[in-house]
Amino acid sequence: MAVSDDLTSALHGLAADHATPPPVPGAEIRRRAVVRGRRRRAAAAGVTLATAAVAVTVVAGLFTGSDDAPRPHRKPAPVATDSARAPAATVDLARHRMTLDGRELPVSAGTAAHPTPTGRMTVVATYPKKRLTAGNVGLDKYDLTLPWVVELRTPDGSTNYVVALTYNEKAPGDMDVTKGWIGLRVDDARTFHDSVEPGDVITVRTGASGG
Repeated sequence: MAVSDDLTSALHGLAADHATPPPVPGAEIRRRAVVRGRRRRAAAAGVTLATAAVAVTVVAGLFTGSDDAPRPHRKPAPVATDSARAPAATVDLARHRMTLDGRELPVSAGTAAHPTPTGRMTVVATYPKKRLTAGNVGLDKYDLTLPWVVELRTPDGSTNYVVALTYNEKAPGDMDVTKGWIGLRVDDARTFHDSVEPGDVITVRTGASGG
């Protein structure tokens, strides 16, 4: 009958619409999984690169900036100068005394013919023993090797010394016998030698008011 044929056709069509698709081979499933994995990794890599690019741009902007951007002003570190440095010792030629760490040490200075220069002097070097000749301070007729020598640079750039007066230990504190050096007794000279270092300043003056 016509109705029966139509019903049969409809049932066949319905069955075809809901039919289970043919099974996919295992190799094809693995291939599709690999493709999907590659796509995911590629997408993740793209996001990472984009994030890194933004970060680099931000950091570069922070460090470089434009030439017109204001920059903070930094004060240079203060440099210590001889005029700012506190004296390590003070020599009073009128009193024949050196003040060092609160102690007073007797000194002998230059004779009237060879006066000891005054002012702020800088320690240049220290020597356990040094040979001093006329050429050291521009004089003549002497050649001595003395212990515990401290070399000084005077205000005018010339050289002077603090020495141990081994040849006349009675002079310090009493009389001036040197060629312009500052002479100390041997033990006091060693104390002074061991107390100062290059860069230290000593002040030499002719009285309490300086000069």
